Amino acid sequence: MSEQPPYLRIADVLRQRIAEHVWTAGDRLPSRAQIAEECGVGENVVRRAQELLISQGVLEGRAGSGTYVAAPRRRTRVVRSSAREQPDGSPFRADMRALGKQGNWESRTEAKVPAPAEIASRLGIAEGDLCVRTVYEFLADGRPVQLSTSWEPYELTAGTLVVLPEGGPHAGVGVVNRMAAIGITVSHAVEQPEPRQATAEEASLLGIQKAALVTHIRRTYYSDEGRPVETADIVIPAALCEIVYEIPVGR
Repeated sequence: MSEQPPYLRIADVLRQRIAEHVWTAGDRLPSRAQIAEECGVGENVVRRAQELLISQGVLEGRAGSGTYVAAPRRRTRVVRSSAREQPDGSPFRADMRALGKQGNWESRTEAKVPAPAEIASRLGIAEGDLCVRTVYEFLADGRPVQLSTSWEPYELTAGTLVVLPEGGPHAGVGVVNRMAAIGITVSHAVEQPEPRQATAEEASLLGIQKAALVTHIRRTYYSDEGRPVETADIVIPAALCEIVYEIPVGR
């Protein structure tokens, strides 16, 4: 069995001291040099341990001040459910309203964007075929909680009132309702979640540490004929949000 990397051992030591209330929320940790000397490791090992705990929301770094024990924070509940689509509006707003929060988003749409290979595969189209791409930043009480990049085949909605997801009379009502407006019935979605570290751009947009843990969900909506009509990459910060799946059970 391989030995635990030194930085993980130091992270466990720091975590244990917090659990035993040696340090409590708001306390400033000793310098890296002090911790390194006490634990018999290099300062780089302590730095990696602290970066890990910052990414997990246990510690927080303050520029020019040091590293502190983070205050416990309640994570925003993000529901993934087949019942999320609302007949008269956004499922995200409905989710946030249920939590007593104001849900909103900012978006930027580009039409006629060539599909990269992975997106083309997910949409069942040829690489380079034109798509409508929309980038979203979802906010709860003004705070970023989720990012999403959506892709739809351009030829599917071209010339209709729903070609722009955030424009026209059906703006902001969700994929299912928009497709229904042009006679396409969305029957189901497939989601593939996986954990990874945030990119520098994602961390900046979400207000989290670079390389903090996020859940990356690849979601694709399908019509009742089995055709992919939209695919999206959804990024949710693990330290800020908890993801809950609601699964209907039929008889």
